[in-house]
Amino acid sequence: MEQFATLVGTLMQSRNQAHIYHLQAQGPGSYAAHIALGAYYDGIIDLIDGLVESFQGRYGIVTGYKMAASIREDQNYDMYFEALCKFVETTRQQIPQDSYLQNQVDEIVALIESTKYKLKFLH
Repeated sequence: MEQFATLVGTLMQSRNQAHIYHLQAQGPGSYAAHIALGAYYDGIIDLIDGLVESFQGRYGIVTGYKMAASIREDQNYDMYFEALCKFVETTRQQIPQDSYLQNQVDEIVALIESTKYKLKFLH
């Protein structure tokens, strides 16, 4: 349960990080970054809710949320989302392997990868 709580806490933190990046976007490509990051922070909440509700239906209420990452002030979106994706891919191996949970994690990874793609062309 601890790994699941850390996964979820980190994903919740990623929503806040994306919103900070969204509000601080500036310079060339900032409008595209603003839009891509807005789509991420809007989309991740429903995906987190669905994952946690499914998990809790089988395994009980999740407590002890923790975050593996802290808020960053830099504008290195690529590095942040790459690290987030690696974290999710590693951590998913340490949570229950029920197919419906893993499918929901797949949707989260898809959103992260889509965001990475949209942000890739800003440089």
